[in-house]
Amino acid sequence: MVPQLLPFNEVEFPDGVRLLASWQRGEAEARSRLIEIFDGTIDGQHDEVFQTPASETSVHVTGSIDLLTLGLMHDLYGLTAAQFYKQDPERYVRSVLMTLKLLGMTKFYLSWPVYGFTAEALGQEMIYSDKFSPGTDPEVTLINADNWQELESPDFGTGIPAVVAANVAVYQRLTGFRPILHLSAPYSLAADIYGQELLINELTHNPKLVNDLLDHLVDVVLTPWIQSFFDVHPDGLVELSDASGSPFFIGPGNCRDVAIRALRRLKEENSWGGQVYIANYRGDYVTQAAAKRTSRRRSAKKPVPSQISLDDLFVAKNDVCQDYVIRLADDRIDTAFYVGKAVEKAVPLYIGIGATEIDGNSIPDLESAMVDTHIASVEKVEAIKTVAEAISVNDRGSYGPPWPGAIYFEDVSAETSFELLEIIVAAALQQGALQTSR
Repeated sequence: MVPQLLPFNEVEFPDGVRLLASWQRGEAEARSRLIEIFDGTIDGQHDEVFQTPASETSVHVTGSIDLLTLGLMHDLYGLTAAQFYKQDPERYVRSVLMTLKLLGMTKFYLSWPVYGFTAEALGQEMIYSDKFSPGTDPEVTLINADNWQELESPDFGTGIPAVVAANVAVYQRLTGFRPILHLSAPYSLAADIYGQELLINELTHNPKLVNDLLDHLVDVVLTPWIQSFFDVHPDGLVELSDASGSPFFIGPGNCRDVAIRALRRLKEENSWGGQVYIANYRGDYVTQAAAKRTSRRRSAKKPVPSQISLDDLFVAKNDVCQDYVIRLADDRIDTAFYVGKAVEKAVPLYIGIGATEIDGNSIPDLESAMVDTHIASVEKVEAIKTVAEAISVNDRGSYGPPWPGAIYFEDVSAETSFELLEIIVAAALQQGALQTSR
């Protein structure tokens, strides 16, 4: 019997996100239908859905949604986190792409537990649970002040590097889009295998050790790993992530002079450096306020940051992400600043939606939140359009995959309010068309 293909209208916005909302409420019919959808997806019956590139004349919507997909796969099939992330790249990529489609996200973005995966590839002890993203074991660190120089390159043909390589290959085959390798940046990788608190202490009392450690990670881990990627995908991109090296965690001065310094070296010393970028440094507000800083990562005592201006910090961040400007939720600086910088640099604008902004467990009044979210979403879409239209009119620069800019969901999980997510996506889809196009 020929399998019945999925009716495309069922996964078009907003039907897909409403199906997910019904599943979240525990409705048995929605769960059954999702099983049917993902059965066909995993079998490859709906691959054509993933082959349409996002429009270049309208604001994109994208995001990191692997946590939501994990929640779905655990509920629908009983998969654990280890099974979901590492057992079957074909299943992993297809299920993530279908989740994006159900959410109405127009730009397919493939992510995985980047911090945990990069550290695990080196031999770091990990903590895996049934339905939560894996993380490093904070009680058992891989290296210390006496042995970090002994750390060697992993085998990029086995283990986690092989899983990641397979994910990238499946993504490219299914979509035809430019492949992207996602790894930890040097500082975050060091924090995960040395210990967050211990590294903060070294940053305060022995900054030379920290810089030497980051250079060692660049030389023996990241450079050869990235080179192995470009050997297979010479036209690819490498996205590095550095939550632990962010301004609100180690201060803007240390972010610029330690975390970003190591990245600049990586980019400058390799012919493919222009294809490597990092876009998740967050907490720009610390350049303007002495407020206590917090992080989504494990807390630690923080050193007093060097005093640098918001403009100085932007220059440093732009050095390692030149293709677009991004304003993340935790930056807490008025969007107008990023609009102005994006127009000045003639690059598109991304605007992040933080996990807490759409967390269904922290919304006391959903109706009020829906009104506020609609207003804020329209403003974000208009800001992205303002940049794209200004660049288009002036006909400056050259544009790659980021064009013409996007609403970016920083983290979507099974706890996300799909009602709020629908409002944000609707604002981009319904009001994101550019008035002028290149």
